Amino acid sequence: MPYLYRDSKLRPPALPGAARATHSSGKAYKELKQECLCKGVLFEDPDFPACNSSLFFSEKPPIPFIWKRPTDIVKDPKFILRGATRTDICQGDLGDCWLLAAIASLTLNEKTLARVVPLDQNFGPDYAGIFHFQFWQHNEWLDVVIDDRLPTFKGRLVFLHSAEHNEFWSALLEKAYAKLNGSYEALKGGSTIEAMEDFTGGVGEMYDVKKAPDNFYEILEKALKRCSMVGCSIDTSSVAESEAKTPLGLIKGHAYSVTGIDKVRYLGRQVQLIRIRKPWGQVEWNGPWSDNSPEWRSISPLEQRRLSQAALDDGEFWMKFEDFKMHFDKVEICNLTPDALEDSTAHKWEVTIHQGSWVRGSTAGGCRNFLETFWTNPQIKLHLTEKDDGQDDCTFIAALMQNDRRKLKKLGAEMLTIGYSIYESSGRDGHLGKDFFRYHPSKARSKTYINLREVSNRFKLPPGDYVLIPTTFEPHQEADFCLRIFSEKKAITEDLDESVAIDLPEPLNPTPSPQETEEEKQFRALFEQISGKDMEIAAEELKYVLNDVLKETKNVKFKNLSLISCRNIISLMDTSGNGKLEFSEFKVFWEKMKKWINIFLQFDFDKSGSMSSYELRSALKAAGYQLNNYLLQLIVLRYADEQFQIEFDDFLNCLIRLENASRVFQALSVKNKEFINLNIGE
Repeated sequence: MPYLYRDSKLRPPALPGAARATHSSGKAYKELKQECLCKGVLFEDPDFPACNSSLFFSEKPPIPFIWKRPTDIVKDPKFILRGATRTDICQGDLGDCWLLAAIASLTLNEKTLARVVPLDQNFGPDYAGIFHFQFWQHNEWLDVVIDDRLPTFKGRLVFLHSAEHNEFWSALLEKAYAKLNGSYEALKGGSTIEAMEDFTGGVGEMYDVKKAPDNFYEILEKALKRCSMVGCSIDTSSVAESEAKTPLGLIKGHAYSVTGIDKVRYLGRQVQLIRIRKPWGQVEWNGPWSDNSPEWRSISPLEQRRLSQAALDDGEFWMKFEDFKMHFDKVEICNLTPDALEDSTAHKWEVTIHQGSWVRGSTAGGCRNFLETFWTNPQIKLHLTEKDDGQDDCTFIAALMQNDRRKLKKLGAEMLTIGYSIYESSGRDGHLGKDFFRYHPSKARSKTYINLREVSNRFKLPPGDYVLIPTTFEPHQEADFCLRIFSEKKAITEDLDESVAIDLPEPLNPTPSPQETEEEKQFRALFEQISGKDMEIAAEELKYVLNDVLKETKNVKFKNLSLISCRNIISLMDTSGNGKLEFSEFKVFWEKMKKWINIFLQFDFDKSGSMSSYELRSALKAAGYQLNNYLLQLIVLRYADEQFQIEFDDFLNCLIRLENASRVFQALSVKNKEFINLNIGE
């Protein structure tokens, strides 16, 4: 699919208070609700209708679902009953336990929950069948409006539901998230960290528990104190193992949430504990420190109340941290942005954000394995100036996210394999060229290239300047991306996209040479033959001359110059303004074109007669034109073929248009300067 340019300029983190309305009518939640109340009707959402297309895109429903409003399911529906808690999340018949685990973590932070689930909604006197929720998407908060028709079977909710049958906030939240991603089916399979980020605008970290650092307990403790959302899971080695129950009551391949971490005195020594929750309850850990284990008999009732320990079949349980590390394989932490945290939170992250695109033929260069194109990827400069408190290095998290891939599932899009490399800066400004990466190793990199929505890693580097290169693994793969830098101290980032600049030699005045070369004699003979007695040629005649000459040029692939191109050449070179070229003007153009041919051959590295579009940036720079990613991508879309090759006639057309545009721009600049000088009295 075609990707339009998105520049990777620095953007401030989005604030939830400015959530953008997303309904196709252009109307916000309050306006839509008021319209329904005035008309005395219940809202029906045309953007996400109560039909099969909202449920599945690749299959038919296995059973006949009936869409019902909560008022048709129970007599006294409530939006939230006795507060929104993690026990309100019970899984239905959809493989979205990753989402449910994130919702369970969401309930642990009232401020974060209230932002995603606006609490001024109910089934009271102003009920109009309309609800709304807010989600973060790629540095933007979106307000998603839905009607409250939910899929049911035999009068019961099919998907996410609350343990209280008359409570509906969690089911409606799942519907809004399904709408955001195109359908309920789009929610099948995922990573808990993905939903955590969409609920908070935070950035995720993933840990392999078996390879976790020595201070892993302290990392989790600090994360929960920062109100971070934390999930965990057990890997499966085959499809058959998915949802398999272990002898100690844990479920493989299922998403759990971490809801607490603490220490207790037990038999005279301190024991590290961690509290885990599984969204659909019923099956729990039955090993040491489980709900009914003998260890709790040695803990005072007061201490048990402090730990909120209760022997309930609610899916939540404590376990020893050492057992946790032994039985669980993966931990996901979602670090919250400063605006998502309470003002009293002691430690907050500094955040910078860049949006950008990988576009085939210009900025989709692939990973370092593809050196010839790697350097064409977007480049972001990172200035680390402040050391961590009491440390010699600077800590930061670099998170690279590919945008909208889940939403594009129904169009056949898959998650691309993405990652990034970090290089120590060379000290010079501007986009780094191929030779820099040929001779300089990376200073750091993402742990792996992987087909997840986001790749993030934590780094400690000495203060200094670095360049981060976000890439897909393979070249020529297109996607929009969002790069975020979370740092403990303020870090400064800037895009290394080059500014537009023109550095052309002064145009030569056509002057007769004292003695003609052999080449000039041949041209004069051809010129006289075509032009006639007036020794001037129009666009039609110029087309004949140039096509005849260029077809004889060795090592250059060439189709044909069009009549429009020749008119552009005359516009560029005609000094008399009569719409024709004299021989002296033609000679000046020929010298210019010989220089362009040499540049073309210089950047035709494989000597195929055509030039890779990825070399166009360098070739244009050699001709005097420095372009930014936006202009470069537009030119590649216009002149490159499907194999990302540019033949000489397209290269020539591009240069003629650029030079004509630069002349107009320079003329306008002179006129504007004269106008300004007149107005300030110079």
